Amino acid sequence: MSENAPALVMGFESSCDETACAILQDGHRLLASQIASQVDEHARFGGVVPEVASRQHLAALFPLVERTLADAQLTLADIDAFAVTRAPGLIGALLVGVSAAKALAFALDKPLVGVNHLEAHLLAARLLASPPAFPYLGLIVSGGHTALYVVEDGGRFTLLGNTRDDAAGEAFDKVAKLLGLGYPGGIAIERMAQSGDPDAIAFPRALKAKTTLDFSFSGLKTAVRSYLQTHPATPESLPDICASFQEAAVDALVRKSVQALKQHRLQRLVLAGGVAANTRLREHASKAARRIGVECYLPERWHCTDNAAMVALAGFERLKRGERADATLNAAASEHRF
Repeated sequence: MSENAPALVMGFESSCDETACAILQDGHRLLASQIASQVDEHARFGGVVPEVASRQHLAALFPLVERTLADAQLTLADIDAFAVTRAPGLIGALLVGVSAAKALAFALDKPLVGVNHLEAHLLAARLLASPPAFPYLGLIVSGGHTALYVVEDGGRFTLLGNTRDDAAGEAFDKVAKLLGLGYPGGIAIERMAQSGDPDAIAFPRALKAKTTLDFSFSGLKTAVRSYLQTHPATPESLPDICASFQEAAVDALVRKSVQALKQHRLQRLVLAGGVAANTRLREHASKAARRIGVECYLPERWHCTDNAAMVALAGFERLKRGERADATLNAAASEHRF
């Protein structure tokens, strides 16, 4: 490999409640990937507690590094460069990963690069055996983000539309809490919706006008709350409520994606982010893409949720362009343009 493209990149991810480490070879061959989930730790609180997340990252990170190296049958001395998520996310959680990556890069005198979490999600589909060619439309849907980007190549991203309030994943979590389904809400609602009628309740779809590619899910969440005030959930009605809410959220996501594909004359749609693992969304997006003659790419489900393989890939792209970070690399809680 050239000097600007280190062969073995170790990636770190610690932006929220999952600690992850991965090793990527030559930008496409994943040698090892480990994820330590904190779901059980945060479930008792009904959501992610930032201080708890930071402490869990501290405890998990270096044992995870050891397991990742063992899986790849490598040592730290074999690693050519380090990539780490530096923004956006929980600041304390991000600092754990950034500090660890900086320490290793300094101690081993190896290149270091910081990566934006959204950038990594948008490139995750490039880990598929048959990856999408550039350019493509990336729909990123997670607990903290819902946005549409044109991905021109591995380093150029143009924001087309963003959420004006709640992210889609946040709406799933909040509605699940209203329904007493616990955390994480997205999985709970999807499971419950499997036996429900998606047309049972006409929940609203916000921002239908074609003048914007933005999203809004706060009104949908409020509509569910209002419905429950006059129609309290019962074991019999719960599946229909979940299915109808999920359908409204998915419909809004797919409709705006189709609108963006047509307006910008793009031939490829890529789903990204934790909510992209949702079966209903994957089905609807695939059908809508086929209907308008567009290819739809669905990353492996574990590449939709937070992982370090996508961070290593995004880092590889930056390193290939000659980027390097120094000791001033720092974490940022909010950064949506990159």
